[in-house]
Amino acid sequence: MDQDITAPQSRRFVLVAAILASSMGFIDGSVIAIAIPAIRADLGATLAEAQWVSNGYLLFLSALMLLGGAAGDRFGLRTVFGLGIVAFVGASIVCAMSPTPLVLVVARAIQGSGAAVMVPGSLAIIAKAYPREERGRAIGIWAAASSLTSIAGPIIGGFLLTALGDWSWRLVFAVNLPLGMSALALLWFKVAPDRPEEGRRLDVIGAVLATLALMFIAYGLTGDGSESVPPLSHTMAWCGAGLVLAVAFVLWEWRSNAPMLPLRLFANVGFSGANGLTFALYFALAGIMFFLPMTMIGGWGETPATVSLSLLPLGIILTALSSFSGKWADQLGPGPLITAGSLIVALAFAGLGVIAPLHSVWLAVVPCIGLLGLGMGLVVSPLSTAVMTSVEDGDTGVASGVNNAVARVAGLVAVAMLGAIVATVFERGLGEAAELPIFFGMRTDGLTEGQEALRMGATDAAFAAVCYITAGLSLVSAAVAWLTLERKGLFAREPIGSPGPQ
Repeated sequence: MDQDITAPQSRRFVLVAAILASSMGFIDGSVIAIAIPAIRADLGATLAEAQWVSNGYLLFLSALMLLGGAAGDRFGLRTVFGLGIVAFVGASIVCAMSPTPLVLVVARAIQGSGAAVMVPGSLAIIAKAYPREERGRAIGIWAAASSLTSIAGPIIGGFLLTALGDWSWRLVFAVNLPLGMSALALLWFKVAPDRPEEGRRLDVIGAVLATLALMFIAYGLTGDGSESVPPLSHTMAWCGAGLVLAVAFVLWEWRSNAPMLPLRLFANVGFSGANGLTFALYFALAGIMFFLPMTMIGGWGETPATVSLSLLPLGIILTALSSFSGKWADQLGPGPLITAGSLIVALAFAGLGVIAPLHSVWLAVVPCIGLLGLGMGLVVSPLSTAVMTSVEDGDTGVASGVNNAVARVAGLVAVAMLGAIVATVFERGLGEAAELPIFFGMRTDGLTEGQEALRMGATDAAFAAVCYITAGLSLVSAAVAWLTLERKGLFAREPIGSPGPQ
């Protein structure tokens, strides 16, 4: 074997391994929301425990992603990328065999730690293996495969859950074993190790502070799973401790010689605006995508297959529009496109809140999901453009990593914070049935017609609360995009603090 990762005969194996590894992450991320109702039914998990199934993964992924990317440079991309795959696959096996919600949550946390290395590593190893003139085509193949798995994953998972029953959520994790082992075999036997950057330092203290801060905040908002809504004293104490640690993290990053989060980048208003709107918009998107499947399956009684098909327009329209919106961003600037996309997303979320009592998948939910795909299709590519063009050329890699991490943190906080709101609104909506063992997002047998009507109404009200909050945040995203990002042509205005000509 040639002793260079950039050797032409190694490149195709690098690309296939990166596609297989990233497919695990994309399938896992896109299917888990549809599988949550089955997990709750099979393991008897509470709403808070279901939140931790999602947040255990997002916590470590978002907190360690920047460190994971730097570790690849420090110790060698092939080695660190491979270790990330090992951790992800090993944790996936434990997930598939979990006998209790607690075991599943712990395994998901380990899975998130592996993903923190694997996700940035999949793109970085392609960039290292391919020369600049061939890199765009290789990344395009990787992106197309990623889109395909993101679209196909929920459909396959939804039909499996419908055909095989609640236990088959375990197959969502078990499928990672053949994918991961194939990726590892290619890396170990067909790809030579790359040369690490010996002088690169890792910000371990920053990673620990970020992880603890996010963990405390998530625990304060969600609790340990024993109660649907944690006491106010619990929330204030743990969230307060998390905010103190967040301040300590910022101070450490400010003084560190090798920060994983370079705060100097936020002096640029365009970069700060792009990340601010990312947090608001991806908070909204994560909240809807977590609670909508639960509402439809556990609340309305729809099958997972029906839910997966109803979400299909989002992936198709987003993928189809992304290449066009990237070109339009070059002509008009990212500001107008992201503003328009965020307004359309806000309309889609508000529409979901209005139509919730109709319980109509094809005439109500699907049109709103199509509208959501249209809005996000106008946002995703221009947002990457906004992030990359707001910083100097030498900072584009870390800028992209920061933006990715911000989106993951937004999802973590959304699931934790909205869960408390959902539980509160649902319990109030139950009225006289509040004393019964009725839970949001779970079917309950043996109810009278009146009690079932109360359960359904409470479900709709709780989901509508999520919709209106997320619609408001999408409007905030539109305002931030318009005020801070570059606009060209008819909308011409340079972004405040732009780096200027390179």
